[in-house]
Amino acid sequence: MTYITKPRLHHPQLKPNALGYTRRDYEGSVSTLCAGCGHDSISASIIQACYELDIAPHRLAKLSGIGCSSKTPDYFLGNSHGFNTVHGRMPSVLTGANLANRDLVYLGVSGDGDSASIGLGQFAHSIRRGVNMLYIVENNGVYGLTKGQFSATSDKGSKSKKGVVNHDAGIDLVSLALQMGATFVARSFSGDKAQLVPLIKAALNHKGAAFIDCISPCVQFNNHAGSTKSYDYVREHNEAVNRMDVVPARQAITVDYAPGETVAVTQHDGSVLQLHKLAEHYDPSDRVGAMAYLQARASLGEIATGLLFIDPEARDLHENLGTVDAPLNTLNAPELVPGKAALDRINAGLR
Repeated sequence: MTYITKPRLHHPQLKPNALGYTRRDYEGSVSTLCAGCGHDSISASIIQACYELDIAPHRLAKLSGIGCSSKTPDYFLGNSHGFNTVHGRMPSVLTGANLANRDLVYLGVSGDGDSASIGLGQFAHSIRRGVNMLYIVENNGVYGLTKGQFSATSDKGSKSKKGVVNHDAGIDLVSLALQMGATFVARSFSGDKAQLVPLIKAALNHKGAAFIDCISPCVQFNNHAGSTKSYDYVREHNEAVNRMDVVPARQAITVDYAPGETVAVTQHDGSVLQLHKLAEHYDPSDRVGAMAYLQARASLGEIATGLLFIDPEARDLHENLGTVDAPLNTLNAPELVPGKAALDRINAGLR
């Protein structure tokens, strides 16, 4: 089952926002992801951010590609516009939608497999063109739908659940976004709602290409060799009964730490992430400095989180192309076909 309708009932005293919507109005269907998946925490943060920003659900367009991450738009803002594209092609479809109707708020949701592999070129060009959007990558470092193969963001030297070592260098999407000219760049952790919600709110209000790389633990591929609770062990000792595959329920991983601090986050498989939250005196207006800072923290084995870069004078695709103020999909024949006199003036200007 991939779709479960959420009951319409809700608590009668839910607090409405300025538009009269409650937080429940920003939810979607029931998630069918594994219990404890970091992606669900990201969905909850998106819901909270849109609720607090008083965004009318019908004014937001959410687009995704293929993967566990790309299933999540079904779990938030059920009354918004939505489009699930083919693998890696979400950025191009979002660009076209944005050109056709600039009046909507655009949210692209993708994964590390969707954006860092087959969709890497699409990702780079949507950032380079300055499409007015929030692009979130739910980064778990594996192909979750196809049994946990390494993705392009997997760290070199990391091991899969079967003990296979990754010998390829990982792609840092944050560094790539900085190089491609993104005017809002941030990184967060799915379990740090206190940091992630404000980042999403700021990114949705930003004019231009905003990118958030969100580290999101995968709970499916943490059963390791030697564990008597692993799937392989159970199958080997369960021949006479069945071949059922069960994903055990896990608690979502959350963190709470101050700016400037580094915290060790133990994942479900026992591996540890070293998260470093940017200090309050960090300057997010220095693009070169942000790239150097990322490399410096990476050399210490740490992942920097927070608002890494923002350009306060950012321009978007419509400004760069000089499009009209009205959404292109609202223009009719008189505006699109100005007539012979207008064409004569244009041709005369080219002579």
